[in-house]
Amino acid sequence: MALLTKFTDYRQQSKKEVKEEEKEMSFLDHLEELRWHLFRSVIAIAVCALAVGINIQWIFDNVIYYPLQYEFPTHQFLCQFSSGACEGNILGDLIAIKPTEQFLKSIGISIILGIIVAFPYLIWEVWRFIKPGLHKHERRGMRGNVAIMSLLFFTGICFAYYIILPFAIKFLAAFSISDQVANTWRFGEVISLITQVVIAGGIVFEMPIVVYYLSKLGFVTPEGMKRYRKIAIVVLLVLSAVITPPDVISQVLIFFPLMGLYQLSIAISRRVQRGAEKAELAALEAGE
Repeated sequence: MALLTKFTDYRQQSKKEVKEEEKEMSFLDHLEELRWHLFRSVIAIAVCALAVGINIQWIFDNVIYYPLQYEFPTHQFLCQFSSGACEGNILGDLIAIKPTEQFLKSIGISIILGIIVAFPYLIWEVWRFIKPGLHKHERRGMRGNVAIMSLLFFTGICFAYYIILPFAIKFLAAFSISDQVANTWRFGEVISLITQVVIAGGIVFEMPIVVYYLSKLGFVTPEGMKRYRKIAIVVLLVLSAVITPPDVISQVLIFFPLMGLYQLSIAISRRVQRGAEKAELAALEAGE
């Protein structure tokens, strides 16, 4: 009976080991696996883009065009401190000067929003692809990163949509080099401005997770980030100028959160470094 119990335990342990140890794959097998991950990602984007495309008029009126109206929450807040009129649209009517402009931009909007909506799934597919090549402790260390990356991405998008975009639009609509020049904006240019600011906001808010992985690989240290903080300030100011329209208010609004993320990244890098030092010390003690 004891022998049977031992044999059963051995079989269960063997099954567990077979499950845990991934079979080595050839280069072509990796390509095939990558192809299926990409295929599923494209399908997810296409489904989300199709859903957006079906409801494109409602989405344009209530999401994309919304920051151009004074009913937008940020404009309503600012109107409490302004004596000017706060009704109607900030820009007036937009114009499309090409026959295909509205149609092509509607397709572009659908694809971009499809990518944004499908972002958590896309990151999950990336995780599924790299997971078999990781050790157990590496998998544990990356647990929850899909949720964290998604949260940072959507936080950046919301910040850009509700804070950066209204200030930028208000400034650019009010700016005039001369009374002889009227601000009549093209539909396509406005869409490009909105997508540029919103996508950039989502990407730059991924800074902490990027620093986390670079610290894991040893490319970034908290001491180095502190040492080059002044250079980082200049880089972040330039980055703020690149991803926002050319007005000082928008640049300042994006710079301070970026600087806050930089400080948070230093703390994350320090924590990763301490974890690596503890693991190294434990390994040395185990070796003794």
